Amino acid sequence: MLRNTEVMTEYLSFFIFITSSLGFCFFMLFLSWILGGKSSSRYKNTPFESGIVSVGNTYLHFSVKFYLIAMFFVVFDVEALYLYAWSISICESGWAGFIEAAMFSISLLLSLFYLIRIKALNWSY
Repeated sequence: MLRNTEVMTEYLSFFIFITSSLGFCFFMLFLSWILGGKSSSRYKNTPFESGIVSVGNTYLHFSVKFYLIAMFFVVFDVEALYLYAWSISICESGWAGFIEAAMFSISLLLSLFYLIRIKALNWSY
């Protein structure tokens, strides 16, 4: 009975923490909406860069290829961080950790070969 009460107390304290954090965030957003300035003028929504009035269209259109390459870079870069963490703890992980890291590296290589095969990394198409 005592163990059950401890578990319920931990869950209740976690629930109170989450609800109070979310409530505080919503309170700050509501307060800024109430107290924030609501003035409007002709130049309020125009872009202003260091005192220089912008000339021409400010919308730039980028190809989807830039975003694909950026996503691939982030994915493979984050995976390299996992391998770095494994290399730090190589003595503690033993052969099981080595086999898991080898499978992880093989899956990364297979995914890279797949990206090359479908020509997702080519700029010329």
